[in-house]
Amino acid sequence: MIGILSDVHGNLPALKAVLAAAIAMGCRRFISLGDVVGYYAQPGECIDLLREHGVVNLMGNHDHYMVEGLGCPRSRVVSEIMTYQRCVVTAQQVEWLSGSLPMLVEGGNHFVHGGWEDPLDQYLYRVSEATIPAQARRLFSGHTHVQVLADFDGRQYCNPGSVGQPRDGDPRAAFAVLADDTVTLHRIAYDIDATAAAMRAAGFPAHYAECLYLGAQIGGRIDKVVVERSGDAEAAR
Repeated sequence: MIGILSDVHGNLPALKAVLAAAIAMGCRRFISLGDVVGYYAQPGECIDLLREHGVVNLMGNHDHYMVEGLGCPRSRVVSEIMTYQRCVVTAQQVEWLSGSLPMLVEGGNHFVHGGWEDPLDQYLYRVSEATIPAQARRLFSGHTHVQVLADFDGRQYCNPGSVGQPRDGDPRAAFAVLADDTVTLHRIAYDIDATAAAMRAAGFPAHYAECLYLGAQIGGRIDKVVVERSGDAEAAR
């Protein structure tokens, strides 16, 4: 059984809850679809925990900002958080993050952070069978923070959702499990108060953590992914 994680974003209580739940289910191997860092106050501790469990990480856009010393071109808030996080991670933690893979292919399962056309930073808010690479049976990606499992006549698209900042209106940490060629989606409650307290202790504005209680972006926006089948669109959960 493989636990599929994504978008941890420095949220240590959420990561601990997800790993404990997945291990209790029988997962002994984990793949992270990227964005271990960004947003919350404990990026180094999250890196260490993933490293302890031998997790394979794919490069997310926030991970890329950290490794390359960059800010986010579309968000001042993200850039400010990255500036803080660079002060609290160690060189060894950044070195581990720099070893993240751009993508991963295992048999018919393809894994990226964004999308297959742009593994680092493609947002897939609309998905169809054409989203899945021609040679793949399944595509796993993160980045939108919206949990989705869509089946197209035996081919599948899966976004496991976000561990550290769900944006689909459900505040519980999200993950997926691949077992015996079957994908299942899972949610687990965690101690959001502890994450908010860590943010306050780091000196961040309170509203940076308020969205966690809503399952929303910073600012309160709730997102969705639309699944398109045969020209029709339906909202995916």
